[in-house]
Amino acid sequence: MARAELPTCHEADATREESYARALGTARADLLLTDPPYCLLTRRRKGGDLRDKRDRKIDRDPVVRFESVRDYRTFTEAWLPKAIGHLKPGAPVVIWTNLLGKEPLVTVARGCGYAHLHGEFIWAKRTREVNSNEQLLRVYEVALVFGTEPRRSLEPGEPPTVWSAVTGYDDEGEGGATGDHPHHKPFSSVEPLLRTYSRVGQLVLDPFAGSGSIPAAALRLERRVACMELKADWAARVTERLRALVTH
Repeated sequence: MARAELPTCHEADATREESYARALGTARADLLLTDPPYCLLTRRRKGGDLRDKRDRKIDRDPVVRFESVRDYRTFTEAWLPKAIGHLKPGAPVVIWTNLLGKEPLVTVARGCGYAHLHGEFIWAKRTREVNSNEQLLRVYEVALVFGTEPRRSLEPGEPPTVWSAVTGYDDEGEGGATGDHPHHKPFSSVEPLLRTYSRVGQLVLDPFAGSGSIPAAALRLERRVACMELKADWAARVTERLRALVTH
């Protein structure tokens, strides 16, 4: 692959229109698959004290927190319509989120023409074995799958859509190797989404690359990627990670 063609994670703000021109040029993506900041609040309750600084991950860069769900909706309104504006007509939209983030995402997606929530893809994390035939699982995170049209029925002989993945937090060992990003996703948690909603050679857009879990998985599955990340150090790490995949 020529040097100019090597993948790059652009240091860019997903809430700004010019960021998409940098990442995509004039191309339009076939799939939006991304893991934006979750609706994590700065306070335990409305009007209450700030969360204890000793809380897990509270000070761990690059975790973002919001004063209210309304503020999170404003943030979603700032980035999601721009991202959707750079998709091909009717391209699927898949967004990872937490409980508080669901309503803002559904509301904003509906306003962008994605009125149909096709379902929630569940990432279940293994906890511990109870006995040889049973394992306890915890629903770790979910990805909302949106479409512009109702979910269609399967054609005869067509494989069913995968709606869950059960993994450890870092089964492949890539999390530690890429800097222990607090929102790392193992390959096996995003692979079913990429295989279901994109095809070989298609372009996947990820405006919140984080540690590069989604674009790296897309490259491994022979998709093309356009991605950005607000934090300069993480954008550089993702670029290094992606280029290692295509040059080795």
